[in-house]
Amino acid sequence: MADEDRNLIEILEANSPIDFNKYIGYVSSPKCGAIATFAGTTRDTFDGKEVLELQYEAYVPMAVRCLKSLCSSARSSWDIHSIAVAHCLGTVPVGETSVFVAISSVHRADALDACKFLIDELKASVPIWKKEVYTNGEVWKENKEFIERMPELGKASHDQDGACSGKKKVEAHERKSCCGTKVKVNDESADSCR
Repeated sequence: MADEDRNLIEILEANSPIDFNKYIGYVSSPKCGAIATFAGTTRDTFDGKEVLELQYEAYVPMAVRCLKSLCSSARSSWDIHSIAVAHCLGTVPVGETSVFVAISSVHRADALDACKFLIDELKASVPIWKKEVYTNGEVWKENKEFIERMPELGKASHDQDGACSGKKKVEAHERKSCCGTKVKVNDESADSCR
């Protein structure tokens, strides 16, 4: 089976909760000694404001293409068996999961580092937008990963259809993560998903 065949990417319609068991089952394999997961849930406060819910919208075809590109980038940097990524659209109440990533590998370091890479890159570059709804108003929010890259936005490149083109270049750098070196993503001229 080709690497891309071991990727499950789903953008779920409103009122479709994420089934953790489905995605963990997808990445499970007797060949793998590790499954790393990340579940992003709606918290009840932000900057002292009471959060009622999050609302997500996406440009789904481009989001799927970007996620496929991120999976390819992760596979080029870590020894990964399978990847599953799910993101909900519509309303996600407090305590519910909006995004889930599961990655399997022979050893835990590859799965853990690739999982962190995928969620960070998803939040920074995939066209999925979040509105926070508070008891006293609402606001569309940029993720901190997106804001940290603001100076790079002028360098972003898309193909004619606005789709992700190429792969992200992933380089190790000095600081350590839980399982080794952290990653630094450098966008090359035609290698951006934003």
